[in-house]
Amino acid sequence: MKKTILTMAVVLLSTMSYAQFQVSLSTGYAMGSAGMKTGESINSSGTENHYGSYGEGLNFQIRGTYFFNDTFGADLSFGYLNGADQTISEVDLPTQQVDAIARARAYGASLSMVYKFTNNVYGRFGALIKVGGKTEAVVSNTADLSQAQLDQFASVGVNLPAGSYTDTNYVEDFHGVFPLGFVAALGYKYDLNSNFSIFAEAEYYGISLKRKDSEIQSFNTNVVLPDGTVAVEGLYTIDNLPPGFVKKTTYVDELSNTETDSSKELAQKVPYSSFGLNVGITYRFNSSAN
Repeated sequence: MKKTILTMAVVLLSTMSYAQFQVSLSTGYAMGSAGMKTGESINSSGTENHYGSYGEGLNFQIRGTYFFNDTFGADLSFGYLNGADQTISEVDLPTQQVDAIARARAYGASLSMVYKFTNNVYGRFGALIKVGGKTEAVVSNTADLSQAQLDQFASVGVNLPAGSYTDTNYVEDFHGVFPLGFVAALGYKYDLNSNFSIFAEAEYYGISLKRKDSEIQSFNTNVVLPDGTVAVEGLYTIDNLPPGFVKKTTYVDELSNTETDSSKELAQKVPYSSFGLNVGITYRFNSSAN
């Protein structure tokens, strides 16, 4: 028993004598990987699918890494993703034009093990979680008024010429259940001096997010004349949504065939997986052995 305790004490003391802590700041750009369908483009000649990942975009990270010895360490990272626009709906028809995109604004964290292959080459592998943020949808929709709609406006004293249209713009934020994924990276660092080094790394995120709820943040519909003049401003607003819209939607795993609550929809998973390149700088604190 005494030998076991003595052995553990020796290992602990040798680890503490080497123990080294460093802090890194980095930025990079990630491309979507294993993209899933995000939306469609529709015109008079046909329909085209769009594929992508909400993990695509510019990211910023701060990491703290603690090395137990000359080879192994643990890494805790916090990051922010400024996601690239993904096409949700693009419609170009004689009577309707739609431009709808969505983009991620997400905060994440990861806990990884670090392994040094050499003094310059290292690898990381660990768990990844999204801890906050949203997927923001920005929608613009113009649609020509039908004759029936023109007649309806005329019945309340608003006479509109043929070719008048509605111009609708709104923003909707989507939130998800906290997901668990994984992260892996392979990097190369170059020491500038005993404390500072720069690095470049290839990094992979494997993660998907299941939607929990969404909420319309802003909404406005104007009625516009053929010459571009606004005839009716604020026909619909966030306080007066048109039929077919609800301010907040909850996503569930099961819906009854007799469900009439339009604020509930079936949940779906959206992709956040990505492959990217990062560059950054590291400050290495002097180890207790120095």
